Amino acid sequence: MLVANSLLMISMPGGSEWILIIAVVLLMFGGKKIPELMRGLGSGIREFNDAKNNVKKEIEEGMKEKEKAPTSQP
Repeated sequence: MLVANSLLMISMPGGSEWILIIAVVLLMFGGKKIPELMRGLGSGIREFNDAKNNVKKEIEEGMKEKEKAPTSQP
């Protein structure tokens, strides 16, 4: 029962909470700074996805090289 209660407390914000969050962000940063903030967030997400894809590609290439390498047993 305790686990179920703790999961309910970590739910996503509803409609009114989102409005409150957006209002606070507008008050803190102002209308002119928000596009810069979103551009920075977008470029950060893009860089993260590029790095993730590069790591995935390197792992897959390493697995292919391991499959191609002849196994010699003495």
